[in-house]
Amino acid sequence: MTSQTPAALGYRMPAEWEPHAATWLSWPRPEGISFPDSFDRVMPTLRAMIEALIESERVCINVCNGAHEAEARQVVRGLSMERISFHLVPTNEPWCRDHGPIFLTRDRKPKLAVADWDYNAWGNKYPPFDLDEVVPTRLAQLLNVPVFYPRMILEGGAIEVNGAAALLTTESCLLNPNRNPTLSRDAIEQRLRDFLGVREILWLRSGIAGDDTDGHIDDLARFVSERTVVAAVEEDPDDENYRPLQENLARLREMKIGGRKIDIVTLLMPKRIVREGLRLPASYANFFIANTCVLVPTFADRNDEAALSILRTLFPNRRVIGIDSRELIWGLGTFHCLTQQQPAV
Repeated sequence: MTSQTPAALGYRMPAEWEPHAATWLSWPRPEGISFPDSFDRVMPTLRAMIEALIESERVCINVCNGAHEAEARQVVRGLSMERISFHLVPTNEPWCRDHGPIFLTRDRKPKLAVADWDYNAWGNKYPPFDLDEVVPTRLAQLLNVPVFYPRMILEGGAIEVNGAAALLTTESCLLNPNRNPTLSRDAIEQRLRDFLGVREILWLRSGIAGDDTDGHIDDLARFVSERTVVAAVEEDPDDENYRPLQENLARLREMKIGGRKIDIVTLLMPKRIVREGLRLPASYANFFIANTCVLVPTFADRNDEAALSILRTLFPNRRVIGIDSRELIWGLGTFHCLTQQQPAV
């Protein structure tokens, strides 16, 4: 690969609402660690997600082998298969947002490229992750597109872009010594600029309780347009999420893009969900924006309908679909964590 950076070559990471060619998923394995003792109970949620997505775009599913593909096919049986394809790309766990490729685009050929960031399963928390680590390059080979290697650990859920040179992230994740202990904040910012084509990097502080990623942005604050961010807030002052989310909100209120303050829409958190003594990181902000729909995790909570209503206002040209994620969140992630969009070029 050329020694020039993607930014120097005119590449950028598009916003999630820009047109997709496909959404990539990595099918979970029964022997994986993501859904302890509840693997079968998660399957209806995955089917509902795919059923919604194929109305919108192609769905490409990574599987480990023929037997794994057969298991996945059984779950989606009865759905139209015209927009579903399976690809022999073995993975350890299903969180394609974090181990999948970060796609880059530009106006001239080759229009599509992949940034293959290093991956260590959220700070070496969940070995083995050797299969997940090489997924971006495997997919780039499948698609026959160039690959860039930033030589920095980064998960897709840790960054949020507006497609117009601004990026949101958190200090608690990107500056955590379990990711890139030898890189300074300035060095990390430079890598983001060089390999994602961004200029302005906006830092929130920390994440929500129960989030094993050390504070991924996709549970906290999301761009819904170039200048508008939805921000998760907790209204109960006694809840452990109240202070960190208030601090993030205060930071957002001071942030500017291109010298102008951003617009902020708040999204209430669902009530506390605890399972087997563990606080789970349930958040409506973990939605996924597809071409014609927005998939939103719901939790049989009184705030579900308010969250859907706000997102319907923000996405008037897309179907906003709530899908019960009470089983899925036991894996500590929902729809944004499971998906990785491939831009249309």
